[in-house]
Amino acid sequence: MTVLRPVRLVVLLALVVAGCAQQGRETVREPSSATALAPQMSLRKAYEEAAARGRPVHRVDTAQSLVVITVRRGGSLGHLGHDHVVASHAVQGWVAPEAGRADLFVPLAELAVDEPVLRAEAGLDTQPSASDIAGTRTNMLDKVLDTQAFPYALIHVASVDRTASGVRLNVTLTLRGVTRTFAVPALVEAGGDAMEVGGSFEFNQSDFGIVPFSILGGAVQVQDRLSLRFRIRSRRAALPGDLAD
Repeated sequence: MTVLRPVRLVVLLALVVAGCAQQGRETVREPSSATALAPQMSLRKAYEEAAARGRPVHRVDTAQSLVVITVRRGGSLGHLGHDHVVASHAVQGWVAPEAGRADLFVPLAELAVDEPVLRAEAGLDTQPSASDIAGTRTNMLDKVLDTQAFPYALIHVASVDRTASGVRLNVTLTLRGVTRTFAVPALVEAGGDAMEVGGSFEFNQSDFGIVPFSILGGAVQVQDRLSLRFRIRSRRAALPGDLAD
C-alpha cells in the first residue's frame, strides 16, 4: 500500500469550501500576501458599519456550521486505494441578508480528514489507518494547499438570486491564490434572529488548477469530480461590537 499513498495525499487538495454545481467562469492569480493576511481584519469593517446603521448583520455560528467534501478513487485498480472525506468545522465570517452579501473564511490548517462519523454519512466502504490519515493531512496542508503562504480559503457572496427551488448564490472563491466565480444552488431557512444556508453539489478539482493524480496509465487515479455539502448557520449581531472575536 505504500506505493498508493500519493493517491491519498494529492486527492484531498482542491477541497475546501464552497464551489458550485456550474463551471467557474474565470481564473486569476493573486499575490500570496493578499491571502496571508488574516481576512477578518479587512472584511469586518463593512459589516460593522452596516450594523451601526441598523441593518441586520449576522455572524457565522462556527460551532453549528460545516463544510464536507468527498473525494473518490477511480480507475480499474481504484479499489486498492481509499475514498476520503475532508471537513471544516471552523468556518467564520459575516452575512448581510438584506444586501445578499456574505464574506466567509476557512482556516485551512484546521481541516479534518476522514472523521469516522462523516465517512459513515458519506457511505464510504473502506477505512484508512491512522497513519495514512495523518500522512494524508500533512501532505494536503503542506505540499498542495501551502497553508504557510495561503492560510485561508476566502468565500465572497456578491448577490443572491431567487429560484423556483430556493436561491442561487453568486460566489467568488479564492483558494491558494486562485480566484473563481461560481453560481451555487442553496436553500435558506430563517427564523427569528437565526438563519441557515445549506445544500450539496459537485465541482471539479481541476477548476482550481489541480491535476487529478493518476498512475499506471490511469489504472489508479483520483476522480476529478468532487462532492460537497455545506451547512452555514448564523445569528444576528445585536451590536456592531458583537461581530468581532
